[in-house]
Amino acid sequence: MVRLLDGRQTAELEVQLRTVFAEAFAEPPYGEGPADVERAFRRFRSQVRPTGFRAVVAFDGETVVGMAYGYPLPVSTGWWDTVTEPVPEALRHEDGKRTFGLFELAVRPAWRRQGVATEMHHLLVDGIENQRVLLNSRPQATAAQAAYRAWGYRRVGEAIPWDGAVPHDVMILELTAGQ
Repeated sequence: MVRLLDGRQTAELEVQLRTVFAEAFAEPPYGEGPADVERAFRRFRSQVRPTGFRAVVAFDGETVVGMAYGYPLPVSTGWWDTVTEPVPEALRHEDGKRTFGLFELAVRPAWRRQGVATEMHHLLVDGIENQRVLLNSRPQATAAQAAYRAWGYRRVGEAIPWDGAVPHDVMILELTAGQ
């Protein structure tokens, strides 16, 4: 079962979401450990606050098995400042409503290949009023890359999203109104 949640509801699940993150990103190509979980969840506490934040959390009974969340990028977003390749100004332009930033999408390994990520993604973007969805993905994450492409995303550049990060593909999904 998947549920659409607001920021407060999502924040209440932080402990379970940490488990999802830790399990999903421990294996290759990520190899993330406890320090990476801590870094991600320092950001998480501020990410659940903006207007327009929404999350979809997948459950197997009472067990949290997946998460996807984000919010509309503000005019002052630093997302485009991390791009390592020049992109047209028209692509970078944000007005607070144009782009929904997808910050995390993860499924615990035991629940993969069951359609959980697809169901979460569709519910997350269904009905948002933004023109597009933006995300960063490691090029080596072949399963994630295949899913994003199957959902309609295209690569528009490369970014180093935080200090010490490896290069990520910047990907955009153009939406039709009310998708």
